Amino acid sequence: MKFSLRPQDNAFYDFFSRAAQNLVRGTELLSELALPGADVQSVSERLSEVEHDSDQITHELYTKINSTFITPFDREDIYDLGSGLDDVMDHIEAVGNFVYLYGLTKLPALPREMHELVDVLDQQARLTAAAMPRLKGMKGMKEYWVEINRLENEGDRAHRMLLVRLFSGEYDALTVLKMKEVADELEAACDAFEHVANTVETISVKES
Repeated sequence: MKFSLRPQDNAFYDFFSRAAQNLVRGTELLSELALPGADVQSVSERLSEVEHDSDQITHELYTKINSTFITPFDREDIYDLGSGLDDVMDHIEAVGNFVYLYGLTKLPALPREMHELVDVLDQQARLTAAAMPRLKGMKGMKEYWVEINRLENEGDRAHRMLLVRLFSGEYDALTVLKMKEVADELEAACDAFEHVANTVETISVKES
């Protein structure tokens, strides 16, 4: 039987779970942007509120690290995981803000590939939220980071196809510039989810 001299402080796991649940809320709000008659300003403002809450969670996590003598796993990994989750939220908020500020919902329709990227993010968010409570036992985690990696590859494909569409001549130059910023933030969010999964894998290997 394996014994651990590290404390089983649930507070750290609670921080990660709360941050991951905010990512689910964030991707749900992004999905609202595609709905007919969506109040885009309201969605953007609610995204900012969720992002502020995530910032507060990250601040509380760092305070907890600095006031805890022995942590459940390596401090640098706790910092990395906390900042990684916060980075995802920053990219998600940026997508909503750009769509609102650039008035992109006034277009007849957002590109299909953009919807595909949001769907990938939603799947990644739900997988991440389901995985965070399992960090304490480190059981059945491999399926999580393998699937996150697969989804990141799917997001890369959708991003490439979106760029092809943007530069096909279907849109005017200014709209292309606006939508490319949104596309790049969507891809960055997919990549940030993969970074979180890679951090979890690192922790799992160290703790096994």
